[in-house]
Amino acid sequence: MYYLRGGTRIPVKLPVQIEWKTRTGRSRQAQGATASMSGNGVLLSVPIRLRQQTHVTITLTLPVELTRAPLQILCEGRVAARGHTPGRVGMAAIIDDYQFRPAQRPV
Repeated sequence: MYYLRGGTRIPVKLPVQIEWKTRTGRSRQAQGATASMSGNGVLLSVPIRLRQQTHVTITLTLPVELTRAPLQILCEGRVAARGHTPGRVGMAAIIDDYQFRPAQRPV
């Protein structure tokens, strides 16, 4: 299965949290970072390998210097491709839907 890019990729490094369910339905999560983003997709550097088409929820935390208030983007999507670099796994995800929300403050 091949995916064509729908927009220009912007190189940006932001912290992300990725959530998904295993085949048995168990919720899992991992921390990573974006490598680049476009209007309909994101390339991530993460410590996990997920199968193509796995549904993922990606939470991006935007820098306060840019937004003036703590803000996150909650993205619903699916894994489109995987790659590997020493020590990290690259993962491309298609973003099907997203919403902005106030960032959760640490407890």
